[in-house]
Amino acid sequence: MTDAHDTAADSSLRTTGGAPPDDGGSSATEAPIPLLEPREGIPPVIADEDALARTIAAFAAGSGPVAVDAERASGYRYGQRAYLVQLRREGAGTALIDPVACPDLSALGEALSGVEWVLHAATQDLPCLREIGMVPTRLFDTELAGRLAGFPRVGLGAMVEGVLGFVLEKGHSAVDWSTRPLPEPWLRYAALDVELLVDLRDALEKELDRQGKLEWARQEFDAIASAPPPEPRKDPWRRTSGMHKVRRRRQLAVVRELWQTRDRIAQRRDVSPGKVLGDAAIVEAALALPANVHALAALNGFGHRMGKRQLEQWQAAVDRAKGLSEAQLPQPGQPVAGPPPPRAWADKDPAAAARLSAARAAVSALAEELTMPQENLIAPDTVRRVCWEPPAVVDAASVAEALAGHGARAWQVEQVTPVLVTALSAKAP
Repeated sequence: MTDAHDTAADSSLRTTGGAPPDDGGSSATEAPIPLLEPREGIPPVIADEDALARTIAAFAAGSGPVAVDAERASGYRYGQRAYLVQLRREGAGTALIDPVACPDLSALGEALSGVEWVLHAATQDLPCLREIGMVPTRLFDTELAGRLAGFPRVGLGAMVEGVLGFVLEKGHSAVDWSTRPLPEPWLRYAALDVELLVDLRDALEKELDRQGKLEWARQEFDAIASAPPPEPRKDPWRRTSGMHKVRRRRQLAVVRELWQTRDRIAQRRDVSPGKVLGDAAIVEAALALPANVHALAALNGFGHRMGKRQLEQWQAAVDRAKGLSEAQLPQPGQPVAGPPPPRAWADKDPAAAARLSAARAAVSALAEELTMPQENLIAPDTVRRVCWEPPAVVDAASVAEALAGHGARAWQVEQVTPVLVTALSAKAP
C-alpha cells in the first residue's frame, strides 16, 4: 500500500465533517466564526488605468501565492464574461477590479506570471479570466484539493468552515454582477471570497501531504494550467433541455431554428438566452409544429405577454424549419466518437460489457479506499474506452500506456493500472 492507502484506511484521522483533524486526530468542536468584514475593509473598485497600474505594481511586489476569483452574470447576460475580478496577495492586500472599465488585464496577468494562483473550482473561472488576458502558469485549486483529500462537501463556504472554522456569507452568489455601481454588500461578499483562500490552500496542502496525495494534486493542477482552451461545442442547440422528447427530424429542425434565432437575439441584446425564450417553449413548438402565429400563441411559453412582432419572429423560425428539404434536416443523433453508450454493450459486445462491469466495481472500491470521488481517481470515459478497446495483450505496461494515451496523469496510471489489468481479463457470463 502507498501512504495514501494507509492514511485513507485510518478513519480515525478524519473529523465528522471531513475536515483535517487537529494534531491529536480528534474532531474540532468549536463553533464556526462568522466572517463579516475584510481585514482591511472593502477596497475601492479599480475602474481606471491609473488605479490599475498601481494595483499591478503592488501585486507584482507582493509575496507568496495570489488568491484569484471572478464574478460572472450567468442567467442575466449573454456569455460567461467576468464582471468583477478579485485578488489578494501578501503585501498587496485585496483588490477588486472592474473588467468592464478595464477590459485588458494582460499586464496584470504578466506581472503574476510564475506566481501560484489559488482558485476555487478553477475550470469555472479560467475561461472568463483568459478572455481578459489573465492566464496562470501555476495554480492551486482548493475545490479539487478538497475532492482529492476526501472532503464530503467542497463548496467554498463548506471548505472554509470545515477547515478554517469561519463562516462566509454566501447570499450574493447568484446576483447580477453586471449591475453598476455594485452595491456595497456585494463588494463585501466579493472581497471575503478571497480573504481566506490562501489560508485554505495552506491547510489543504498540509492535509494532502499528510495523506500522501500532494504530488497527485500537483499533477492535477499542472494539467489544468496547461490545458488548451476547450473547443467550441458542436451543435450546441442539441443541449436544449427536454430534447429527449423530440424524435422526428423535422421537429429537430424546429429546435435548431428557434435556438439559433434566440441566440442571435440574446447576443444582440446581451441578455441570457433563457430570458429571451425558455427551453420548454422551444421544445413545445417543435412538438406542435404550429401552422401559424395564432397556433403558436396558444402554446405554453409564447402567449403570455408576448407581442405580435415577437410571435411573428418565432413563427418565421418554425416556418423556415418546415420548409427545409429532407437532406437539410438534422440527423436524430450526433456522431459519437468512441464507444457506444454502456447500456448497449451487453448486446453489441458481451465480453466488453463484462470488462466494464468488473472495471467499474474495481475503480469504485479503489476510490473508496483512497477516500476520493471515482471521477477524480480516473475519468469514467477513459475507463469505458479502455474496456471497449483493450490492448491486444493485457499487462501492466500495455494498460498503463493505454491510460496515458487517453490523458490519465502519472499518479492515476500508477493507482488504476493494477485493478484494470485484472478487470480487463474478466470473461462474459
